[in-house]
Amino acid sequence: MGNENRTKEIQFYFHPFSPILEIQMLIFVAFLLMYVGSLIGNATIFLTVWAERSLHTPMYFFLANLAALEIFYSSTVAPLALVNLLTMGRIPISVTGCGAQMFFFVLLGSADCILLGIMAYDRFVAIRDPLRYSLIMRWQLCAQLAVGALVLGFILALQLTVLIFHLPFCAHNRIPHFYCDVLPILRLAFGDTRTPEAMIFIVSVIVLTIPFSLISVSYIFIVAAILKIRSTEGRRKAFSTCSSHLTVVLLQYGCCSLIYLRPSSSYNPEMGRVVSVVYTFVTPVLNPLIYSMRNQELKDALNKVMKRHLLN
Repeated sequence: MGNENRTKEIQFYFHPFSPILEIQMLIFVAFLLMYVGSLIGNATIFLTVWAERSLHTPMYFFLANLAALEIFYSSTVAPLALVNLLTMGRIPISVTGCGAQMFFFVLLGSADCILLGIMAYDRFVAIRDPLRYSLIMRWQLCAQLAVGALVLGFILALQLTVLIFHLPFCAHNRIPHFYCDVLPILRLAFGDTRTPEAMIFIVSVIVLTIPFSLISVSYIFIVAAILKIRSTEGRRKAFSTCSSHLTVVLLQYGCCSLIYLRPSSSYNPEMGRVVSVVYTFVTPVLNPLIYSMRNQELKDALNKVMKRHLLN
């Protein structure tokens, strides 16, 4: 009973970006625009793929899954961050709320990174072995891969969140961040943090290092296969579909690696907060723009869907 009462008393406050209200309001407007843009962009991609039968292929199935993940992923962070920007960090979050946010952030972020690795494998099969592509990338396998990314993300998020929130905290804690990220919360905990730190490293290797290594190897084979294509139009189309995916990969993995693939002792809260803005607000709004601008098939399908709805 005493432990339950103590847990209820623990609260976390988010440190504002600036003590100046006007600067906070500017950041609020920028974050709000990016969040709304990410919702509209990713929802547009998801609905376009769902509505247009010509896009019912494994490549666009994974793209629609990525768009759905991005909607939930950004929605895990953005609403609370926007409220705290408006209130200058005066509204606390309970230890339960903070744990829930961390859990969903790690789950969806991990699934996002794993799905990008799966998408690289899909492109590799499509370009390396186009005649057997439909046999290899069956719908059953695609569904299993998509669900597998979520299940693995769930397992990693649950273990990491439980390990961190089993540590003791002060009653009132000020987080030098705009959401309940793993490393800032861990730095506020008392006691032996070696086990959670080891778990963070394991999760980072599983979610970042392994998928990125597989993506890198896939792209070596993909580039070699593209260069063998005799048709200039065929090479251009192959490079176009792969370059959009590669741009998203470099943004996502590059920023996450800067934060999580370093020793916890070298974590810089200010740099961590700035880099986190990229993969929580900037990347989710850029992804639909990158895919729609670099993919003519998706643009044509979007125009078709819009014309159908306008005529109706």
